[in-house]
Amino acid sequence: MSATELRNISFHGIGIPDGPEREPGEHRYWVTESAFLEVLDECAKHPQVRLSFDDGNASDVTVALPALVERGLVADFFPIADRIGAPGSVDEAGLRALVDAGMRVGTHGAAHRPWTSALATDRDAELRTARDRIAEATGRRVEAAACPFGAYDRHVLKALRAAGYRTVFTSDARPAWADAWLQPRFSVEAGDTAESVRTRMLGPRSAIGRVADRGVLMVKAWR
Repeated sequence: MSATELRNISFHGIGIPDGPEREPGEHRYWVTESAFLEVLDECAKHPQVRLSFDDGNASDVTVALPALVERGLVADFFPIADRIGAPGSVDEAGLRALVDAGMRVGTHGAAHRPWTSALATDRDAELRTARDRIAEATGRRVEAAACPFGAYDRHVLKALRAAGYRTVFTSDARPAWADAWLQPRFSVEAGDTAESVRTRMLGPRSAIGRVADRGVLMVKAWR
């Protein structure tokens, strides 16, 4: 792994989901607390891992935050603006607790809809109003965004650039480059363990693999 290469690894809910899925497939990305801690300990061994948490679940504060602080780790959190304070989701006090502990907080949009379709009618709500809502809650500028469902195309990227975002995270399951505006991530799923994360996300990439990664990302960004 080169000095400038990162492995972005993202989590969603931690623990046992409380209630039905809010969208199809959501529970696939919930991990038990024991599995989360096992994976987190593995990630802590790799300095080029960057951690993030999507959706703004309450477990971001009740489980993830103390575990990160205990290990001296920092992560990015991407709450959904319209869910702040809703049952099972982080509230404003939780968001302030994250930033007070040194965590970074970005935006995952307003209503957790794919931006490839939602921006056609609700661009300001998704990219600006949601950002302002989170910034007001945290008292910090919001400069990073995570694409809901990892969905993006050239129109989404153009809109994000126009809105002034300095970093955009996706779910492309490929290595990232530290200085890149677009940051692909690997997503931890319900069945993952420290071993599967090592194999699927942290293994070395060949030169051919790196070229293929760049090609795939370029195609996605221009479709």
